Amino acid sequence: MGAAAGAGAAALPPSVSAHAAAGAPRPRGGYIGVGGGEFVRSGRRFRFGGTNCYYLHQQSHYMIDSVLNDAAAMGLTVVRAWAFADGTEKAEHPLQPQPHRYDEDAFDSLDYAVHKAGQLGIRLVLPLVNNWPDYGGMQQYVKWFLGLADDSYGSETPHHDHFYTDKAIRACYKAFAAHVIGRRNRYTGLRYHQDPTVMAFELANEPRCRSDRSGDTLVRWAAEMSAHVKRLAPHQLVAVGDEGTYGEAGNADYPYSDYDGVDWRRLSALRTVDYATFHLYPQGWGETSSAKPGTDAGQWGEQWIRRHLQDARRLGKPAVLEEFGVRIDADRDVPDSAARDGVYRRWTRAVEQESGAGSQFWLLTSRVDDGSFYPDYDGFRITWNNEDANPARSTARVLSEHAAAMAH
Repeated sequence: MGAAAGAGAAALPPSVSAHAAAGAPRPRGGYIGVGGGEFVRSGRRFRFGGTNCYYLHQQSHYMIDSVLNDAAAMGLTVVRAWAFADGTEKAEHPLQPQPHRYDEDAFDSLDYAVHKAGQLGIRLVLPLVNNWPDYGGMQQYVKWFLGLADDSYGSETPHHDHFYTDKAIRACYKAFAAHVIGRRNRYTGLRYHQDPTVMAFELANEPRCRSDRSGDTLVRWAAEMSAHVKRLAPHQLVAVGDEGTYGEAGNADYPYSDYDGVDWRRLSALRTVDYATFHLYPQGWGETSSAKPGTDAGQWGEQWIRRHLQDARRLGKPAVLEEFGVRIDADRDVPDSAARDGVYRRWTRAVEQESGAGSQFWLLTSRVDDGSFYPDYDGFRITWNNEDANPARSTARVLSEHAAAMAH
């Protein structure tokens, strides 16, 4: 499998042309910075409409081309994609099959995705570990070092939460981050920290620590790891990648409560965190008329967006609605495609009106290797094509229009 220890660079394969090795065209304007509570590119404010496509790091060049070409056609300028795959149980082509061991062959897809995005002028946001066991995640680290069973989905997570405190686990995570950030891309010839295509590294996807509802454990971990990543990648942005829950003791409303041990304002205020992130899934969080009479998912979501963006301004940090979605579900306030379009218009308009730094819907997918479309596993899939039969066609247009508005 071509595994190698440490963060050494992979040699460029013979198939890569001298032009590619010298560096394909990269996004205009160099690195994205922050200033005055906003993203900045070449001294001017940078705002974006973007998306998520988690599978770029594991799939064929054809699938990567398909979805990134579609993103470019929609006018999306930032894509969030996983930069982790830990262990052999939950990842088909693990980037880290064993602790401190990295499979250079498996990194081909991620390298190519960075190369392709750079050619299209698209920026990437790369989280470095998953809170959830998909692709290994934090539970894989806990199993490796402590032999404990996965309790990621429990109301109490004492096993999972060792990820934040165990010395050997923290060292392994730091080493993996160093490998990704410092590796040389076989298609561009650049190390990841040298490539402005990589807009940001995120500490994790949706981190939480239910065994410490004060939020202190997660804040301490994020402070340590954001400083580590910032040292390794001083030109790129660093974000936590959390869902934006408020951590208010005594608040019974889940997204505002301390249930997950996440204190969004304290995490966002960390000196080595460049921008705040928050997610939005009111149907999954019980913020619907069927779960709470008098509540509407679309209206609730708009207030969630406005509150976060207003609070981010008080913190002096850019804020990105980096995941959001609603399913078509008549029992949960979204009976059809027209209703979903209305919710997305409402939410994206709130981002625009509150001067949000960016938004990234969940999720854009495209063609798979046999020419069919990637399955709609979670009900949030958006596809971009001109076929009348495409049920997400109108929603994709709403999101494309939003991206155009954010770019001006």
